[in-house]
Amino acid sequence: MLDATVALVREVAQREIMPRFLRAIHDQRKDDGSLCSEADLAAENFLHGRLQEIRYCPIIGEEMTPAAQHASWHDGSDDDAGLWCIDPIDGTTNFINGLPCFAVSIAWIRARRSRLAVTYNPITDEMFYAREGNGAYLNGRRLPLRQVTGDIGRAVGGVDFKRIPKQLADRIAVSPPFYSQRNFGSSTLDWCNLAAGRLDLYLHGGQMLWDYAAGNLILREAGGQMCTLAHDEYDDADVWRRSVIAALHPAVFARWRNWVRQNNSPASS
Repeated sequence: MLDATVALVREVAQREIMPRFLRAIHDQRKDDGSLCSEADLAAENFLHGRLQEIRYCPIIGEEMTPAAQHASWHDGSDDDAGLWCIDPIDGTTNFINGLPCFAVSIAWIRARRSRLAVTYNPITDEMFYAREGNGAYLNGRRLPLRQVTGDIGRAVGGVDFKRIPKQLADRIAVSPPFYSQRNFGSSTLDWCNLAAGRLDLYLHGGQMLWDYAAGNLILREAGGQMCTLAHDEYDDADVWRRSVIAALHPAVFARWRNWVRQNNSPASS
């Protein structure tokens, strides 16, 4: 199942996504204000048909209507067959503007948790994948790729400033507890770069199901830890929109979680 999903993700990137990159494409705004391109729709349509050949079960895709997404979740989240969760292009704004940082991401979910995950960056030909209980990998190499720091003062953080509370964003901008910060505009790749050890910690104020479904499993299988702004147990949060506080090294995770929560509380203002 994992091998077939990896092959399918590579195929959809080659057939539907990369031929449209750096070319004039039709894009539109969705109801939530986010961008959707011709390539997003073509990739999702392609995956809908082919994923059912790997495992027949409901599918949630980013470009589906909210009503259809909720119906698929209702039908598949607690069923033994599970469900597929697709982000056909994560980083659509990057894709439309010619920035080479975007990915195809697929997760298979059973009993409300991701059990299989594949995220592919076609620009770098980097295929990240994980199966529950079997570790996380990048092109055959086990993650993380390097020994990571346990000192938060030396850590490189991935922070999405746009979606975190202003008070917290201001504190991170003025006096961060870590060494340096990056943001690349693709949540699915942020998870993978954290799992690989390219980032040491991560903060995002609110991700949709398809943004975190694959990445949280890849990070777990790489040995990372995560919670949300409000929940110590990551999976206790709302399935449709979750914040995330995460790190690869347990000592950095504990320091980062505590710092974020202390600086996000009304008493810290």
